[in-house]
Amino acid sequence: MRTKWSIALCFAAMILIQYAPIHGSAEGIMENNSPATLEEPLHITVVLERMYMDGEISQELLTETIWSKEEFWAKYDEWQLIDMEEDKMIFRKYMDDISPLLKANGYFGITDKGVLTIFNGKPHKSNIIQSFFQIDLGRLESKKCEELKKGIPIKTKEQYVEVLETFKSYSKVEKQAN
Repeated sequence: MRTKWSIALCFAAMILIQYAPIHGSAEGIMENNSPATLEEPLHITVVLERMYMDGEISQELLTETIWSKEEFWAKYDEWQLIDMEEDKMIFRKYMDDISPLLKANGYFGITDKGVLTIFNGKPHKSNIIQSFFQIDLGRLESKKCEELKKGIPIKTKEQYVEVLETFKSYSKVEKQAN
């Protein structure tokens, strides 16, 4: 429900902003009779959030000087507006890739309890980035178990998906009581 509400709110804000010119502050975006080109520039903070398929979110902070609403919106047309304040706008883009953190230093591994996990660096208890599901170690081939204990480096999206799919078949399924 929250996602639908967020999307509806962002959509409404985008429509209002697109048809209302920028004037003095982000609040001025809602004014109806302002020119599309400003007499004085508007200075706002723009936060660009990139959300990766592995759940990581990176943020880039920019200061924008806006002279024209059309140029500003054209610059961010591939981004989703998720929040707007008087002098700050937050945009988000969903990335069809794994995060730079995983590409640089991510390893699939296994915890002491048999949970498939991504670690920042070689598998250690304190370097957990993300946990997935418990693996049935009794069904897991010893070679695959050793690979997980040593750590499987993650360099590409394809490799990330492949490892998850491979080990999904070894996941323990919790039996539900009737």
